[in-house]
Amino acid sequence: MTTTVVSAKDPAAGAVPGPAPDGRRLKAVVALARFEARALLKQVLVALFFLVYAAAAAWHIYSGHPGWHELTGREGMADYPALQDADRATQSGAMYLALAMFVCADRAVLRSRRSGTDPHFGVLVMEPWRRTLAHALSVVPFALFTGLVVAARFGAEALQPGAVGHGSFFELAVAPLTVLLGGVAGVLLGRLVPSVVVGPFLAVVLYVTTTSYWVYADNVQWSRWLAPVVTDSGADPVPSDLVGRPAAWHALYLTGLAAALLCLALLRSGNRTTRTKALTAVALLATAAGIAGQSPGPSAALQAARAQVSDHPEKTESCTVRGATAYCALPEWTGRTGDWAKATARVRSLAGGTAAARPLTVRQRVGASYGIDGDYDYDPLTTPGTVTVTTRWGGNRVPEYAVGLASVLVAGDEKSGAGVCDGRVVTIMWLALGADPDPLATLRDLRIDDSVEGGARVLTPTDGLSMSAAQTSVVRALLDRPRQSVTADVKAHWTQLTAPRTTTAQVARLLHVPATVTGKGTGDSCEK
Repeated sequence: MTTTVVSAKDPAAGAVPGPAPDGRRLKAVVALARFEARALLKQVLVALFFLVYAAAAAWHIYSGHPGWHELTGREGMADYPALQDADRATQSGAMYLALAMFVCADRAVLRSRRSGTDPHFGVLVMEPWRRTLAHALSVVPFALFTGLVVAARFGAEALQPGAVGHGSFFELAVAPLTVLLGGVAGVLLGRLVPSVVVGPFLAVVLYVTTTSYWVYADNVQWSRWLAPVVTDSGADPVPSDLVGRPAAWHALYLTGLAAALLCLALLRSGNRTTRTKALTAVALLATAAGIAGQSPGPSAALQAARAQVSDHPEKTESCTVRGATAYCALPEWTGRTGDWAKATARVRSLAGGTAAARPLTVRQRVGASYGIDGDYDYDPLTTPGTVTVTTRWGGNRVPEYAVGLASVLVAGDEKSGAGVCDGRVVTIMWLALGADPDPLATLRDLRIDDSVEGGARVLTPTDGLSMSAAQTSVVRALLDRPRQSVTADVKAHWTQLTAPRTTTAQVARLLHVPATVTGKGTGDSCEK
């Protein structure tokens, strides 16, 4: 037998190759990241959560489409979005996606351990830290998909003809950054704790703990903003320059935290080079800067500006006169005066006497004194002929405004209108509902108990008013009759119908409603 000795210096002789060039290593990392991304998509939890998220966004977009209006026959508040609120609304659901990525990225990192293939990685050219980097990069497509959904949802709202205000790029970046942060945190957990049980358990603990904590710590600025998603909802939209959320600092915080967790995972996987340590320090500094920037509360100047627009909106508003009505709107809402004018014209067309041409001022009001979270109650105005309209429009806000306007036409001012409990309630409700395309459904929406029978409280932009059972019955009887007939009777008896001493029973007789409808007594909601 002949033995051939091969020199290790001869590359053609099959010597063991040296380290691959950086370009080939990068391609290998990208290829592995693509494989891991496909593997993540095949996990039921990821596929389900992202499918539901995309479907919810599609439904939200379609609900503002004209085709939906044709199907339902009416517009909603989604048709009149305030973009400074719409950008924050895109963050809903991001925490669930992040938790899904956290659990599934952790499982992906531990897959080789579960399969018993870890020992085989030792013979590969790719270092462990590069595999860790590939796992982290596999989360990027899901963050990008989240960003596309966010852009589509916000873009659809921005294209609405009734859209007002300005959105924030940094608010829109929160959802994809949160998804990225969740996935990177899962990769780090997989490198720190090699157990598939810890990931789901820790996800539940984190969700319950953070949710419970931030519910009770909502007044502590610095701790609230440690959460990936910070919600402020409930209040009417405020002007864009008065929102006062540290969105840019929060985006920096999320970016720095995700980068810091990735660097820690690389260090844990053996990449302890000077470059990685330097990047870790930079990421930690960015995270600290973000925390420092988002921790202070609203400045004194912002609080003063909020108080001024809440207490003295006339100092900020510009007014447009249409007919006998002056419409005073905040700068970003001036384009909405046309919609207010249409609602005003419908109510005025049913009024009699001088009410149809009486000078009125529609004053936009916003409650920003206490921030942008929580409801704000508007006190009824005492200035004669002044009607409140808020920064929300569409849906139930339109008939609520109509009731407030009708109460001013009948009683003279909002304070007096809120105290009406006699037969004038019927007149007010007829003015508000008489020209509505679906008055019975609107009556149900206006009443706080969603009823069309018995007594109930009726919503307006301010205090609202009360309807008795008899007044409800009379209004329903009027809505069942031809509009022209009732309008003629209202205009013919306008003086009596708007007199403070006119009872509900008397209003019913004047408008030819049978006495059996009102029953015994005056029928007034203030009847003892």
